[in-house]
Amino acid sequence: MKKNTSHALVRIIVIAAMLVLVVAAAIQCANGKSLAETAWSLLPPVIAIVLALVSKEAYSSLFIGVVVGALFTTNFAPVAALDAVVNDGLIAAIADNAGIFLFLVLLGIIVALVNAAGGSAAFGRWAETHIKTHAGAQFATFVLGVLIFIDDYFSCLTVGTVMRPMTDLYRVSREKLAYIIDATAAPLCIIAPISSWAAAVGSSLKSTGAFDNELGAFVATIPWNFYALLSLLMVWMICISNRDYGPMRKAELRAARGEISEGKIQESNIKVSPKGTPWDMIVPLVGLIVFAVLGLMYSGGYWGAEAPYRGSFTAALGNSSASPSLVWASFGALVVAFVMYIPRKLVTFSEFMNGIVEGIRLMLPANLILILAWTLSGVCRDLLCTPQFVQSVVLHTGMSAMFLPFFIFLIAAFLSFSTGTAWGTFGILIPIVVPIIVALDPGLTTVALSATLAGSVFGDHCSPISDTTILASAGAGCSHIAHVTTQLPYALTVAACAAIGYLVAGMTSGSLILSFGAAAGTLVVG
Repeated sequence: MKKNTSHALVRIIVIAAMLVLVVAAAIQCANGKSLAETAWSLLPPVIAIVLALVSKEAYSSLFIGVVVGALFTTNFAPVAALDAVVNDGLIAAIADNAGIFLFLVLLGIIVALVNAAGGSAAFGRWAETHIKTHAGAQFATFVLGVLIFIDDYFSCLTVGTVMRPMTDLYRVSREKLAYIIDATAAPLCIIAPISSWAAAVGSSLKSTGAFDNELGAFVATIPWNFYALLSLLMVWMICISNRDYGPMRKAELRAARGEISEGKIQESNIKVSPKGTPWDMIVPLVGLIVFAVLGLMYSGGYWGAEAPYRGSFTAALGNSSASPSLVWASFGALVVAFVMYIPRKLVTFSEFMNGIVEGIRLMLPANLILILAWTLSGVCRDLLCTPQFVQSVVLHTGMSAMFLPFFIFLIAAFLSFSTGTAWGTFGILIPIVVPIIVALDPGLTTVALSATLAGSVFGDHCSPISDTTILASAGAGCSHIAHVTTQLPYALTVAACAAIGYLVAGMTSGSLILSFGAAAGTLVVG
């Protein structure tokens, strides 16, 4: 009873503090001051994140953040704010991310059809005969996440679909599954030379004009990307040792009692065929992977007599467009599922169509959260110019080059956590960081660039408004806020160790052995 009372008191205090800040912002506007490109532009995402963590409710928290951002943009004019929410916010967010939105819907349909055909259930039965322990189920999830490195969206949903039956079988909590999925998505993509992330980073590097070979510069950052490398090390250590702490330990203890997720799990209502085999899950998903790679190659200009990157796989991938490629791959996987299931009568045509509807329904919660997160990010980026404020802070710090990697990591981590986007963060910071570090100490260019990427991926990994975080919880089938609260202590631990590594790197003029040793040693000993 006392615990519930204290939680309610905390919520009241937090909400009161948020209201005071909003009123203070309104007074600033009343005095004719613009809130764009100021510290006030950080308040909408902070409000959304704090409210989500305190209230455990994502939809209303994100929407309140969007409304506050719109009010800040329009000097608290209610009609103009409504227009900003609808036109500049929601509609723009859906239009800009239509390809990813459609991919998620199609992937949800594939998941529902695989379940209806009995493929997931059959894979669970197969896994029971090959993987015998709780730790083995976690490690298998980790390995699969490492193998699917080409795109973080694709990794989150595919790994969740494949491994959920097995982790449920061995009573791995859905929160732990979501953490393993999330920690092997963005942190792995940011150190994979062949990935959609490598292409995005290469584009930002090219804009600086400081590198003869953007791919070579990206590859040089890999051993210095302490957050990404330590995240993978952290997952491996936890999978092997089963030593959890914080909210994750409570989730794992609850799962050991048979309650694999906090709250009600949204499951499919469609009938499952008893005639399915593991291949009914494996073949469509392998088809999805193959079609995704082919789609990326096609969109990047690999084929055709006048293709700009004909015959060069790496160059084509760097020039590819992920969204339409993943949509094409999803349609291809649906065709494969249709050809496999209908002739063998695993599902009837009517059941196949019902599976499509059910798949859309299952993905609706994740899609709603994504739309709100995209909207909030767009309001901060395009209307309140939050990145430009951070840019001005970076340009006027006047700090010594020795401490620059450390502070760059912290700034990138803060900005990415506040906006929920790694791509937007390193897209803003790389053109700023590179000229500064080249002027102060060219020998630390790779270290500073790596710190930018590492801090950027931190927010993408664990921010409540990050699309990857949302998709990881959707792939695992657990509460989004439960995933955030259980994962955050692990992510903060890794971030603290990475920060120590960048501090040592600056002090030792870029000694990889000493700096990474300090970071990894702190993580292992701690």
